[in-house]
Amino acid sequence: MGFLNTILLFLKNLLFVYLNLCVVFISIAQEIDEIENIIEKLSIEEKIALCHAQSKFSSSGVPRLGIPELWMSDGPHGIRAEMNWDDWNYANWTNDYVTAFPALTCLAATFNPDLSLEYGTSLGEEARYRNKDVLLGPGVNIYRTPLNGRNFEYMGEDPYLSSKMVVPYIKGVQQNGVAACVKHFALNNQEKWRNHINVQVSDRALHEIYLPAFKAAVIEGKAWAIMGAYNKFRGQHCCHNKILLKNILKDLWRFDGVVVSDWGGTHSTIESIYNGLDIEMGTPSDKNISHRYPYQNNFLGKPFLEKIISGKVDDTVLNDKVRRILRLMFRTSLNKTRPFGSINNSKHYKTAYNIASEGIVLLKNSESLLPLNKFKKIKIAVIGENAKKAMSVGGGSSELKTDKEISPFSGIKKEFNNANVVYARGYSSNNDNSHELINKAVSVARDADVVLFVGGLNKNAFQDSEAEDRKQFELPYGQIKLLKEISKYNKNIAVILISGNAVKTDWKSDVKAIFQAWYLGSEAGNVIGDVLSGEINPSGKLPFSFPEHLKDNGAHHYGEKSYPGIDGSQFYKEDILVGYRWHDTKNIKPSYGFGHGLSYTTFELLDFQIDKKKYDPKETIKVSCKVKNIGDVDGKEVVQVYIGKKNSKIKRAKKELKGFKKVFVSSDNSIEVNINIDIKELAYYDEKSASWKVEKGNYIIYVGNSSRNISGEIEITIV
Repeated sequence: MGFLNTILLFLKNLLFVYLNLCVVFISIAQEIDEIENIIEKLSIEEKIALCHAQSKFSSSGVPRLGIPELWMSDGPHGIRAEMNWDDWNYANWTNDYVTAFPALTCLAATFNPDLSLEYGTSLGEEARYRNKDVLLGPGVNIYRTPLNGRNFEYMGEDPYLSSKMVVPYIKGVQQNGVAACVKHFALNNQEKWRNHINVQVSDRALHEIYLPAFKAAVIEGKAWAIMGAYNKFRGQHCCHNKILLKNILKDLWRFDGVVVSDWGGTHSTIESIYNGLDIEMGTPSDKNISHRYPYQNNFLGKPFLEKIISGKVDDTVLNDKVRRILRLMFRTSLNKTRPFGSINNSKHYKTAYNIASEGIVLLKNSESLLPLNKFKKIKIAVIGENAKKAMSVGGGSSELKTDKEISPFSGIKKEFNNANVVYARGYSSNNDNSHELINKAVSVARDADVVLFVGGLNKNAFQDSEAEDRKQFELPYGQIKLLKEISKYNKNIAVILISGNAVKTDWKSDVKAIFQAWYLGSEAGNVIGDVLSGEINPSGKLPFSFPEHLKDNGAHHYGEKSYPGIDGSQFYKEDILVGYRWHDTKNIKPSYGFGHGLSYTTFELLDFQIDKKKYDPKETIKVSCKVKNIGDVDGKEVVQVYIGKKNSKIKRAKKELKGFKKVFVSSDNSIEVNINIDIKELAYYDEKSASWKVEKGNYIIYVGNSSRNISGEIEITIV
């Protein structure tokens, strides 16, 4: 009877799955029929109106048929405050305050896809509450140079990590009936000259480094929208680039969603018509034509209409765009089953706190300066403008309006209420009174038991900010001079770096501890205080390398031709060797390597195993190891699996990340970690055949907790 019951249960579950699939297929068929019926009812003018903006952040609906507008909002770390209808000024509403979530560099540093899902879900709920249909994010452009002003909005230098983190984010957002618009497609890896720089990169680097996260977003994440980039690729602007949007995105990847231009990123009617752009946004309006319809003369406005009416462009091209837009509407603004959403609640603040707490990276902790004992009466000097500076504002389109952003200083005072906490600004981003500020900071530091230096970058122009790259790799605003002065009088210095980018750390020998704190959002100070006291054991890992010198970075090694470009063009001379791939392959030691991150406890990685030694290309490698916590503090560790090819016939990086898993291990305990890697993940992009190939031969599996700290190696063969 037991066997029969098992069979019956299996059949029952199979029937349940079948019936659900039937419901899904029927629903899809009904949606298709409804979309086609709508297309038949639309006039040409109404179809054209769907293809371009009607305001700064919306595109038209069809009032005659009850089809609503599409409303978009900047992200990706929160829902931007409401803007005026047709200018870049804020509308000054009183009900558009939101939760500020940590920047995506912090999310990537968690190495925790579960938190990415939680992030996307909470963000989608806030977007839905604000009646937004399309969230303009996440960003997954690759961290190529530490000077890129917009790196803080992206997920680091590794395409595998970015791919694994972006998919759950998208699913979380879209389960709220809000489209994730993944950006900026593609090769938007610098802000300097972003509107015209012409990127030249090999097909192999394009497919292996710069496209995988977008591909995962489309194929695995089922993203409903993609935003084009400002820059050019091989001479053609990315918002209407035939190779990227038509050949790759829509033909090869079978993307069924909508391509949205970046704001002002459209430059051609003909290219927009034929090369895959669906909705043109942000092109300056002509207010002289009509106050009600100022965007009708955009590239996909009246010029597009005239070409359809004259017969120069077949209406099947227009109908494809309209069909995609209507499909997006049925997923969002016409979706009758989507939830209502919520905003600024305790659940969202808890999500922001959790991500920040797992994203902070402990870079250095000599003499175990951290954590500080919050119950011991010590004098703490907090020095640095960033200790009190709000970081949710500024930075460009990702800036937020929030009524809660706990500053580092406030969080530290709250956490160490038994200590004497004093503050000195130390430096100013306005470069005023530098001598006086330094003297005051030195005076405060001299009398303290511990100095907490809260510095780094900010979201001012030429820092971590849209539209402009950084002008220097070093810490700005005289912070290095200030640190050296303080270190003459107090050696117990912990540096809290607030930034979305790597900085030069040639001052690290002057301090005992450093942790990378990113832009942490609403709960910033609370999390920083809890990390300093040991309430949180840091577990973040760097999603990009910190080079010792700027020239140690692959993009900068080749000079101006590679970055920022010469005569309007730049060549990605480092090719596939981006980030740690460059450092490891060229044997250039970074200041802090990709995947690096310390803990208040000590972990050992032991007993490395694989299921067998030989594999064919269709199989899966099963890697296992033991993580042992030999310290006296509970904590989380990230096991990272890299793979490299021995004696490869093609140019390769020494090793590439192909698997990772974050695990909790209590003090004096161990846990077994299993990571599966499909052999197809080891394929390289063959430019001659324009296909992916797995090279046969011997490979090395590297298991460690960073790209520079490998605990075990295993050799395998692919036959």
